[in-house]
Amino acid sequence: MTKGFYNVPVPQNEPVKSYKPGSPERVELKAMIAEMRSKVVELPMFIGGKEVKTSNKIEIHPPHDIKHLLGYFYQGDESHVVQAIDAALAARNAWADLEWHHRAAIFLKAADLLAGPYRAKLNAATMLGQSKNAFQAEVDAACELADFYRYGVRCMTQIYEMQPESNPGMWNYNEFRPLEGFVFALTPFNFTSIAGNLPVAPVMMGNVCVWKCAKTAVYSAGVIMEILREAGLPDGVINLVFVSGPAAGKIIFSHPDFAGIHFTGSTGVFQDIWKTIGENIFKYKSYPRIVGETGGKDFIFADPTANTQALATAIVRGSFEYQGQKCSAASRVYVPVSIWAKTWEITLSQLQRLKMGPVEDFTNFVNAVIDETSFDKLKGFIDRARTDKDAEVIYGGDCDKSKGYFVQPTVILAKKADYITMKEELFGPVVTIFVYDDAKIDETLTILDTTSAYALTGAIFSQDRYSIEKMAKRLSNAAGNFYINDKPTGAVVGQQPFGGARGSGTNDKAGSVFNMLRWVSIRTVKETFVPATDYMYPNFLPDNE
Repeated sequence: MTKGFYNVPVPQNEPVKSYKPGSPERVELKAMIAEMRSKVVELPMFIGGKEVKTSNKIEIHPPHDIKHLLGYFYQGDESHVVQAIDAALAARNAWADLEWHHRAAIFLKAADLLAGPYRAKLNAATMLGQSKNAFQAEVDAACELADFYRYGVRCMTQIYEMQPESNPGMWNYNEFRPLEGFVFALTPFNFTSIAGNLPVAPVMMGNVCVWKCAKTAVYSAGVIMEILREAGLPDGVINLVFVSGPAAGKIIFSHPDFAGIHFTGSTGVFQDIWKTIGENIFKYKSYPRIVGETGGKDFIFADPTANTQALATAIVRGSFEYQGQKCSAASRVYVPVSIWAKTWEITLSQLQRLKMGPVEDFTNFVNAVIDETSFDKLKGFIDRARTDKDAEVIYGGDCDKSKGYFVQPTVILAKKADYITMKEELFGPVVTIFVYDDAKIDETLTILDTTSAYALTGAIFSQDRYSIEKMAKRLSNAAGNFYINDKPTGAVVGQQPFGGARGSGTNDKAGSVFNMLRWVSIRTVKETFVPATDYMYPNFLPDNE
């Protein structure tokens, strides 16, 4: 067989299409939405390359149109988790032995498939199943997932190039082995790209995977699996199961071949998983890799020199794109009193132009939140803010679930810096603003840094470079992704590797070599060409010789 040092295609970020009126992509996407709405699909699990159905069919409805039936998925149980693990382990050796450039080719092809012939289908599935508007679906499902696959291949080659020095007479090299066992990918609803990346990143490095997606993202997960299978992913390498969290956890976290978890979700769930792994540590063949990105209470902090137009735009975009259901969404804002009136005037004028409604109408900026549980939680916090003496709802707050789970973009003005919505993650279109005394900027920075357990994203706004430097230093541990004069959302693969610390996760930076290194176990090899034949070293010789 031909051997060589292979140069992979140089990755570039997938261009974001505009979907402006009359554009070919808008026409194609609208047609795809209509086609998918006209069908009732049945989504099986995929285990060992086979479609697996059960007697338990669960309905799928758009969050913005809860009376419309998109289809069904087949709910599994513990037995299907066992089957998925067995299928993954059966596929492991062949996949691990496959030469790396053939692994790379599969995911480069998958990137081209989803950016080309599957672009409209994956975007439409994300829009319908997760109530994400056309632009947000485009930057997520099409562009970011393609970026994850293309840049992931480059990261893989960069890791393989990490080799030690060799002194004369020897050769040292690193072998980047896949982990011994299987990886569990537990993925969220809010980003199709995350759902498509979490199982694939370990698999790129030669691992096999059991993938459990969020039940509210099954519709798009089915399309991702379709793309990967068309790209040539062998049977059993990724096994997609639709099971409850307890069913998955009971089997997976007790299995001796459990080698790692790639997770995005709530902090509470991640901490419970970590605790379970610790309690079961004696059962495993090796110490599992625990990689997770969890919650955030992401901030915007402005000083008195901030550009109020830019600040207001960052508040609106950062807080209300995808209904605030981004891990990175701005949910607490600190504004000095000297610029508050102007900032609010501009913010209000933008909010009053926002449209809310179903995704099929491309002019709607805000759509529905993901499900009734989220709706009820958000409504509860809004209702509480209406009556609390320490808060005031200054915009929005209307909630209606008669047709879909619609929560109007809501702005709460906190009268004290530790009001509950300044501390707790809400994960919806609600932002809380605290107006501080200009003279208390240092005190307010300390409050910001100590108010929340999270440290995912944050943004500062200032036109004063000395102030920018001071704030950046003071907030050095407050955010894993830090923005200067920009909203705290929209990290791009290859440009801003994403992840946070403190209560926000392990900060392993998705889409980078830092993340991909977690999915290999390095074996260092030393070969000596002419080995020693005498045990003696020169220092042991006597002085008279």
